[in-house]
Amino acid sequence: MTARCPRVRVAVIGGGQSSEHEVSLASAASVADALDPAAYDVVRLTIDPAGTWLPAGLPGAIGVLTECDVAIPVLHGPRGEDGTVAALCELAGVPYVGSGVGAGALAMDKWATKLVARGLGIAVAADELLTRTTAATYQFTGPVVVKPVAAGSSHGVTLVRCAEQLPEALGAAFALDDRVLVEEVVVGREVDVAVLGRPDGSRVVAPALEIVVDGIFDTGAKYDGTADFRIPAVLSDAERTGLESAAVAVYDALGCAGVARVDFFLTDAGPVLNEVNTMPGFTEQSQVPKMFAAAGTSYAALLDLLVRDALVVSA
Repeated sequence: MTARCPRVRVAVIGGGQSSEHEVSLASAASVADALDPAAYDVVRLTIDPAGTWLPAGLPGAIGVLTECDVAIPVLHGPRGEDGTVAALCELAGVPYVGSGVGAGALAMDKWATKLVARGLGIAVAADELLTRTTAATYQFTGPVVVKPVAAGSSHGVTLVRCAEQLPEALGAAFALDDRVLVEEVVVGREVDVAVLGRPDGSRVVAPALEIVVDGIFDTGAKYDGTADFRIPAVLSDAERTGLESAAVAVYDALGCAGVARVDFFLTDAGPVLNEVNTMPGFTEQSQVPKMFAAAGTSYAALLDLLVRDALVVSA
């Protein structure tokens, strides 16, 4: 009789202190439920909005982590996706799924990400970086998008069409961050590209997804079921090649690992980078799992691949 291999002990971490707390809880619950119980022993850890690790506080959570073979930090936004929890895992000596400290911090910072893209020759929207001190000097000249530098799920993002709307938009953005980007409106199709880095250095790009929505893809449109996701996006060969090349270039330049979603506006002049998500929404109905499902990789299979790759990298 063949002995069964021991199950891999996996810590799935959800919640967090960002405005995406509830989204993270949904992603983490979905991930934990989808991991094959025959192969994985799942331990669920939750960070509440105040930053308390449940059920036993941070010292207890570190103890649990060190008893696990691998961690999946399913955290979105600051104090999670920005490299902070990756740093905790590294200090605890626990392998983890996803990008490391540097990549998480860089990609969470939309302004820094755009600097990287500019260095690669990838187009980005013209912008101005504002702080609470400099915001009063900003001169409105036309439609702009106002957004926090480090936030996700489009929280604090506003399309401003006239100067009278600007103070409220800035207030919403500054409520989430001390730095705010004011970007020129880019006219183009919203197309997302998912890139998966493998331990051998290869890159797997899932079929692109187009978001068809009236106006901007804001928090409401992301979660109220009104967004129209089209997978695969209808693209010419040249458009597909341009998007995929730009996505992989940004993924590599930021130093990403695991899977990341790279969001673009596809304009008549080519791709314009919007942002990079190193831990995008990860329920089975989220964009990245849907993109890989379109290529024949199921949600459970994608999770298995990510965990196994993390263990290979750490070996």
